[in-house]
Amino acid sequence: MHELHARHERSFETNRFVYPVLSRRSGGISIGVNLNPDKVCNFDCIYCQVDRTRQSETRFVETDALLAELGEMLDFVASGEIYQTQKFRDTPPALRRLNDMAFSGDGEPTTFRNFDELISACAQLKRDRGLDDVKMVLITNASMFHRPHVHRGLAILDANHGEIWAKLEAGTEEYFHLVDRTPIPFRQILDNIAAAARVRPLVIQSLFMRVAGESPTDAELVAFCDRLNEIVAAGGGLKLVQIYTVARRPAEDFVAPLANAEVDAIADLVRTRTGLTVEGYYGGATAQSDAD
Repeated sequence: MHELHARHERSFETNRFVYPVLSRRSGGISIGVNLNPDKVCNFDCIYCQVDRTRQSETRFVETDALLAELGEMLDFVASGEIYQTQKFRDTPPALRRLNDMAFSGDGEPTTFRNFDELISACAQLKRDRGLDDVKMVLITNASMFHRPHVHRGLAILDANHGEIWAKLEAGTEEYFHLVDRTPIPFRQILDNIAAAARVRPLVIQSLFMRVAGESPTDAELVAFCDRLNEIVAAGGGLKLVQIYTVARRPAEDFVAPLANAEVDAIADLVRTRTGLTVEGYYGGATAQSDAD
């Protein structure tokens, strides 16, 4: 491997805030931006992969370091050099494109107190490089949309080819608290999603799973569809609903992926009851073998 490529690969393996991911859901390379290196989150989802029992070595976002990592990663991926590294050299030709920078990481990104300022600085890096077609994707639980600095950050996203992927994977308050384990009321999440969706169309991310061996009930899934319909009826735009399941080992051992056929059935139900565009994504090897 060329020395320059080796150096870049070592660099992104040791980055603290920015990391490249081959994302089949986005159809290319997604540059992840972690605004929660301290692993603090206002949800404690039962399917989360983050081990919150161990303290992170990096406790706070260092803005200058994050922006330096992001600028270097944008150049590295946009130039195509990334495909000469061992980790990405087998990337299929159709996926060899820089699709987005995604704000997610080890917690809820909108809890970052300078969220709007950081989003603005990241957008400027993208503009400086003429990467107007690269999306800025916010992956969020929608819990903080009502706060002024988050509202400003969403507007900056809108002005810079932004897209919001809001998490909604329950139809009832009871199931919401079972899965997401948060003191935040379910109604606050629903109201925030509806308000944001009235400004711009959202993508809804919905992860369903087996909990202690049990798949979500038919009644819960119908209630989930009802919540989507209520958002639309309130004037909200939903351009896509992503139905997916556990793909990697979660922190809780009582959580397991759905079979492929179950994912398909949920996606079909949502299409039928809402008329929305729905895409399904399968889990790991366990889900595949269950469906075969």
